[in-house]
Amino acid sequence: MQGGRWRASMDLMCGRYAVTTDPAKLAAEIDAINEVGDADVRESYNVAPTTTVMTVVQRHEHGSPDDVAARRVRAMRWGLVPSWTKELGKGPLLLNARAETLAEKPAFRQSLPGKRCLIPMDGWYEWKPGPPGPKGKPTKIPFYMSPTDGTRLFMGGLWAAWRPAEARAAGDDSQWVSSTTIITTDAVGKLQDVHHRMPLIMPYEYWDAWLDPDAAADPLLLAPPAAELVDAIDIREVSPLVNHVANDGPELLEPVGSVG
Repeated sequence: MQGGRWRASMDLMCGRYAVTTDPAKLAAEIDAINEVGDADVRESYNVAPTTTVMTVVQRHEHGSPDDVAARRVRAMRWGLVPSWTKELGKGPLLLNARAETLAEKPAFRQSLPGKRCLIPMDGWYEWKPGPPGPKGKPTKIPFYMSPTDGTRLFMGGLWAAWRPAEARAAGDDSQWVSSTTIITTDAVGKLQDVHHRMPLIMPYEYWDAWLDPDAAADPLLLAPPAAELVDAIDIREVSPLVNHVANDGPELLEPVGSVG
């Protein structure tokens, strides 16, 4: 990714995360159909924007709208690409979507009615302003948020399908690109010490309602998470190695301090 675009996105919520399972294991874990195929989806401690990531959707079989919608694991590009985008990679980098304005923003309101998804992760990173560096420039201190019990998180997201204008004109169905964005809400409880926004944690009991492709999204599902969910999240300062997308390994999660 170009440095300028990444630096701009560093000010957003949830610009990196970790997920250390593969599509087959995830599908078995949540009783879903693995549709990732040969997409380049990898376990990573440093998932970066525009890479291909795992998502969970609930969809009918193609051409069978009356069958029971099934849970499916699919590969998507992180950074939602609205259908009207002229050229892939030339529009804004839509990594996150504010829960409060999903129904208003043109980039997201088309997806909200029936293209909702989950983004699995072990935990996510956020940065706090740090002291000036050796050259007087501001620094950022990385923190990692993850469940205290080591379970996996599933964040609410939206997805979209895009294809080049020439493919649309030719009726070519072979060039579709699926993409996703992570929904954010106001931070709750201790997470406010790190950032004023947080990803929308979607507890298991909400999954069916959230993923249902035939029902509108209940506004209650877009509310900030309950305090008990946030209380079960561990926050720790981690190595600045995560600041560079080329770095990827368990050493990125090693604690180097504490929130304070």
